[in-house]
Amino acid sequence: MPALRLFPFILICLMSLVSTAHADSAAQDKAKQIWQLLDYLAVDYGKAVKDGAVANPSEYAEMQEFAHAAERQLGELPATAATPGLLKNVATLRKAIDAKASPAAVGEQARVLGQVLLAAYPVQAAPSKAPGLQRGAALYQSQCASCHGATGLADGPLAAKLTPPPIALADHDRAKERSVFSLHQIITRGVAGTSMPSFAQLSDDDRWALAYFASTLSYSDTDRQAGARLWATRPDLHAAVPTLAKLSQTSEAALAKDIGPADAKPVMAYLRNTPKVLSDASTDTLVIAKERLKESVAALEKGDAASASRLALSAYLDGFEPAEPALAAKNRTLFEDIEKTMGLYRAAVTSGRVQQVHEIEQRLQTLLSEAQSALGGANDPLSTFIGALTILLREGLEALLVVVAMMAFLKKAERTDVLAYVHAGWVAALAAGGVTWAAATYLVDVSGASREMTEGFSAVFAAVVLLAVGIWMHQKSLAGRWQAYVKQKLSAALNRKSAMMLFLLSFVTVYREVFETVLFYAALWTENNGIYLLAGLGSGIAILCVIAIVLLRSATRLPISQFFAFSSALVAVLAVVLIGKGVAALQKVGFLHTTPLAMPRIDVLGVYPSMQTILAQITILLIIAASVVYNLRNQKKTGAA
Repeated sequence: MPALRLFPFILICLMSLVSTAHADSAAQDKAKQIWQLLDYLAVDYGKAVKDGAVANPSEYAEMQEFAHAAERQLGELPATAATPGLLKNVATLRKAIDAKASPAAVGEQARVLGQVLLAAYPVQAAPSKAPGLQRGAALYQSQCASCHGATGLADGPLAAKLTPPPIALADHDRAKERSVFSLHQIITRGVAGTSMPSFAQLSDDDRWALAYFASTLSYSDTDRQAGARLWATRPDLHAAVPTLAKLSQTSEAALAKDIGPADAKPVMAYLRNTPKVLSDASTDTLVIAKERLKESVAALEKGDAASASRLALSAYLDGFEPAEPALAAKNRTLFEDIEKTMGLYRAAVTSGRVQQVHEIEQRLQTLLSEAQSALGGANDPLSTFIGALTILLREGLEALLVVVAMMAFLKKAERTDVLAYVHAGWVAALAAGGVTWAAATYLVDVSGASREMTEGFSAVFAAVVLLAVGIWMHQKSLAGRWQAYVKQKLSAALNRKSAMMLFLLSFVTVYREVFETVLFYAALWTENNGIYLLAGLGSGIAILCVIAIVLLRSATRLPISQFFAFSSALVAVLAVVLIGKGVAALQKVGFLHTTPLAMPRIDVLGVYPSMQTILAQITILLIIAASVVYNLRNQKKTGAA
């Protein structure tokens, strides 16, 4: 296929886009490392310096080392609008440590710097669901008690042999300075220069369970009981710790500044021991969305447009995106309204229209409250079944059309020997989907950004490949002498490289849909609705199988010239649809800018109300039109000759 000459260029572009996504992930990982260094400074500096003098030389040297490491690593992060301020503040922190400033001053500077860092480079700093404290207790006894002691007193059988000695997790004066997120980071990465190893081999859920259990060791049953009474009788305290994310990122010392130390200790003891009270994932993340929107408006009013844009993006990815699957199944109209309005909000923030930002933010707050109400009710078996069915049909139909078109083409061209590559592609995609489900369930939390990036890049890739294939098919539909072409030239046209490209197209197209379907189903699954979800899945698979059989039988009855003409039109339409969806997905993560347009949204056609998606689709249509004109002119010249 002449059009296959485009494939190396396509692959290079795709690899470039994917490398950008990996770079973002690496930046987040480095930001977590720097945050951990800053947390150590905030918590441990008091042991190194007292009353303006060095109290422990080795601890002080470590504090200086951590400050220099944080400064160096901040300079290695991708530059953002916040970078100059971060570098200035970390230099100030380093100088304060060199000057042996007070622990209170250094601790405050380190914590503020850590907060600004996470705002500039947003990371997942909370568990996706309520951690299991029983699981955490079992892990602690098997993995940690030998050093930290059965009750956290640093008196385990190996403790005396360790230099430096293990931390006493039951020491409340030290523990009150540390958040659960900081414990999670220590468990994940270990501590250089100590005997504390990394437990990255544990699943993320296990590490959160272990971190939460460890965070309870400095509290007594009396503290927990007092906290339960306060939480039940003081609704005002709920505003201080509204979400699981807030609980995970807040230390007792920080909470004491908001509600006072007398209440902070029992409340933190109760919530860390019973995080399930904050564990409604859908409502939890929607609260995050509402908070991020308020913070975004405040940042824009202060003239910090970069922070306002980051917070607007976080409101979608960290707040609304995790609730999308459940909301789409229960109230798709509301889901689409919120998604559209989120896009309008981000566009208004980017353009700096403060009054419009206020108006859209107020509308979003209302819509998100409606979403909380919609998700707060009991699971409806019928809505679960319909949601599971429609998700599979919506996501699976595009992939089915691409695979069926390739299969029908190869059968019509009498090249069934190449069918194995197509079948291998979609089978491998299903297997990869199974691995994705296992990873998303047991190993890692697949973030909204990762999901949208994967969908966006794969959709753009598939669209470009389909465009090339469609142009080639249309050219052959006009060329005449079909049987001679098929018998004499198709072997050369479908060489090994072309066959591998068919495998890649089959894999990418199917995996894109499987990836989204898996994450949607994982988000919808609960203990009470599993059978209805599986019923919807089974019904959807049956319907897709029927559609595939009908399409394949219909295609074989068409004359070969009509078949090529029909196939070229089909893949051209799919290319237009996929390019629209790919651009829209990349807009959601801020990879591409969004310029809203006053027009309807048509999901089935990949039509979204933004200038960028429409321009991308128009570009594809213009390329298709130009190729049709070119092919027709060539046909006339050939006929005249």
